[in-house]
Amino acid sequence: MVRLQRSNTNKIEDADIVVIGVPDESRSHAKRKGTSRAPDVLRIASNESEFFERGGKLIPTCPMRGEFEDKRIFDAGDVASKQELRNMVSDIVSHGKLPIIIGGDHSLTTETLQAVSGAVGKKLSLLYFDAHPDFVSSTRNYYGSVLTDSAQSLNLRKSMLIGTRAAEMEEIENARAAGLKIVNPLDIVELGVRRVVKMIKARTAGSMIYISVDLDCVDPASAPGVSVPSPAGLAAIDLIYLLNEVISDGKVVGIDIVELTPDYDINGMTATLAARILSECIASV
Repeated sequence: MVRLQRSNTNKIEDADIVVIGVPDESRSHAKRKGTSRAPDVLRIASNESEFFERGGKLIPTCPMRGEFEDKRIFDAGDVASKQELRNMVSDIVSHGKLPIIIGGDHSLTTETLQAVSGAVGKKLSLLYFDAHPDFVSSTRNYYGSVLTDSAQSLNLRKSMLIGTRAAEMEEIENARAAGLKIVNPLDIVELGVRRVVKMIKARTAGSMIYISVDLDCVDPASAPGVSVPSPAGLAAIDLIYLLNEVISDGKVVGIDIVELTPDYDINGMTATLAARILSECIASV
C-alpha cells in the first residue's frame, strides 16, 4: 500500500485527522471507469509533488494558508467495503477526530454522511461541490442519488450545491422542493468568492458541516481526469479559497474528495490538484 508522506503518526489513536481511501466504483454509472484506482494515485501525486529531496533529506512544501505543524495525521489505508467505511467513520467522529475520505465514486458520501450524522446525533449542513446535483430520486442507491439517499442525515435548508452546471430537471425540481440552495459557476463569477463565502457562512450558521468535493466541480481544463467532465467549471484556486474559509471556522466534521479517474488524466494534473486540495484542507483545520 502507498502511504501518504503527510501522515506523521503511526496509530489512529494518536491522530486528529484520519485519511481513508475507498477504492470502489461499484455504484458508478459513468462510461469512464477507473475511480477505484484513485486513492493510491492521489497518494503518489501528493508524495511526488509536495516533497523535495535534498542532501538525503525529505523536505515538505508549505501550504498557502494554515499549517501542518501540530497536526497529527494518520493514513488509515483503504477500506475493503462500504460497511467497513461506515464503521470506521463513525468511530473516528465519535472520538472527536476528523475523517477525510478519498474515493472512489461519489456514492461513498451516502455512507459517510449517515455515519457522521449518527455519530454526532444531528442532521448536517452539506456543502456539495459538484458539477451535478446528484439529487435523482427516480433511481436510487447510485452515485447520482446521493442527496436523495442521504436526506435523513441532512438539513437541506442549511446546505448548498456549489459549482452545479449539469443538472437534470428532476434534480432542479427536487432541490427547489427541498429548499436547497444552488450556486453555479456564473454566480461565482458575478458575485465573487468573498461574497459566496458570506453566503455559505450565513446558510450554515449553527450547524455542523460536511464537505464533499467531486473533482468535476473544477473546470476540466484544470481537472480533465474525472468520470463525468462538464465544461465551464470552477477555477481551482476559487475552490481552494472557499474550502479554506469554511474549514478554518472549525465546524467541519467530515470531508471527502471523489471521482478522480486516473486513466483520463493528462500528465497527472488532476491527481496533483486533488493532492493539493487534500493538503490545503488539512492545513486549514
